[in-house]
Amino acid sequence: MSEHVDKASMPLERVRRYLEPGPIVLVSSAWEDQRNIMTMGWHTVMAFAPSLVGCIISSSNHSYEMIRRSGECVINLPTTALADQVVDVGNSSGAEVDKFERCGLTAQPAEKVSAPLIDECHAHFECRLFDDSLVERYNFFIWEVISARAAVLPEYPETLHYTGDGIFMVAGKIIDRRDRFLPQML
Repeated sequence: MSEHVDKASMPLERVRRYLEPGPIVLVSSAWEDQRNIMTMGWHTVMAFAPSLVGCIISSSNHSYEMIRRSGECVINLPTTALADQVVDVGNSSGAEVDKFERCGLTAQPAEKVSAPLIDECHAHFECRLFDDSLVERYNFFIWEVISARAAVLPEYPETLHYTGDGIFMVAGKIIDRRDRFLPQML
């Protein structure tokens, strides 16, 4: 049986430190002659087939209008090797600078969308807008991943998870419990 652990009340605005849904990603977008990158942590897998991902993109973000107009983006997965670039992307505005140039990131053509990939990232998920019914009210986009590519190694990369106040946790330690899963759960 587990040992009792004391707990204390905490400010509600810190709940996100425990419930952020996944790794920080870099979302690249393009519209006409513009391109941009934004840092994002508010995303969630919504379905497996088709592969649907939901995310929050604030209407005050420079990428918002490009993404709304194009209906496309690329969700790029950085590793801990790109921690400084992730922060720099998040701390600058694409309305003022080219974030690819400023952050030393390489734009590469995607296979199926007009938004560029970020070559230095571990994985790329090309997305088309699947459902925008929650965009006006909540800035919540639902994307269908139409092409996905990932580096072969490492199979489980060290990814960044934002906890607020400039602090990140690192995912990467693997705990294998496949022997406890039922065959249909694998």
